[in-house]
Amino acid sequence: MRILVGVLGSILIVLMLAEFFVAFLLPRRVKRDPRIARGIYRGLWRPWKWFANRLTPVSRDTLLGLFGPFALLLELVVWAVGLMIGFACLQWAAGGSFDFALSAGTFLSAAAEPHGTWHRAVGLLEAATGVGVLFIVIGYLPSVYGAFSRREVAVSRLAARAGSPPSAGALLQRASALGRWVELDRYLRDAEEWAAEMMETGLSYPLLTYYRSQHLGQNWLAALTTIVDTSAVLLAGLEEGSGEAEAAQITFAVGRHALADLAHQSGARPPRVTRALSDEETAELRALLEAGERPLVDEDAWRTRLEALRRAYEGNAAALAHELAFRLPSWMPNEEAQVKRKHLPAHLR
Repeated sequence: MRILVGVLGSILIVLMLAEFFVAFLLPRRVKRDPRIARGIYRGLWRPWKWFANRLTPVSRDTLLGLFGPFALLLELVVWAVGLMIGFACLQWAAGGSFDFALSAGTFLSAAAEPHGTWHRAVGLLEAATGVGVLFIVIGYLPSVYGAFSRREVAVSRLAARAGSPPSAGALLQRASALGRWVELDRYLRDAEEWAAEMMETGLSYPLLTYYRSQHLGQNWLAALTTIVDTSAVLLAGLEEGSGEAEAAQITFAVGRHALADLAHQSGARPPRVTRALSDEETAELRALLEAGERPLVDEDAWRTRLEALRRAYEGNAAALAHELAFRLPSWMPNEEAQVKRKHLPAHLR
């Protein structure tokens, strides 16, 4: 019986260390995901989201914003407790008592002194494992919050240009009103880098997708979708092969790829209903493009191309919004965003 428990304890230790290695030391998507921790926080997310959706908008966003940090701590607790139980099983397998408190003290490098050669060897291994886990976590957390900070800086930059909540129409309105189409192209090139970084950090640190912005009308998914929306409108309207379409083409490709990979990673399934684009909004977007005095395709071709581009990414965007309880941006600025823009300095509107 003790031998069987020792074998089970060894398997538990190896399993916990493998999960920890994949999640913290292998920052890329692999076939073998950390299933235990991910299964726990995904199972917890559903009732958490269900309860939050029954609160006021502010309370809902606050509660949903607590999930990411809480789930990260929960992962660490699950791995640590699993390792402690595994080492306690090894101690018991060699004739000692099943003392979880002793195992926890050894793991946390407390003044625990197991007796006997085997027990001391296991205790030394457990203490070394605890120190290694601690130092890895200390190095991991700054990476997560550094990535979060860079992501939110980009979201805030977009809010100054596209409103809060953002929209592709607001970005195009600003470029049209001020004649800053070259500036818009430059901004899309910067957004390409941000989208690529967000895709990589989101895949490396999956819990980061649950972290929410500090401002109620902003979130990373709405920002990314707005960037892809704007690129799609420009790419559909500008003549193929023209220099003006290059920035929109590259940014659209990177943004679409980011939405597809993040939706695949989260296990999100596209809902049956996605965003609608009314005839009135379509006409407004076309009018904004025509104000740029750039070489455009005819309107029928533009509508056809825009519809094809939307099919390439909107399903994944809607799936992420449904899974993470985010709100996707509209195509044109709503009344709330219009009021906020009126209070901005003229050069930022």
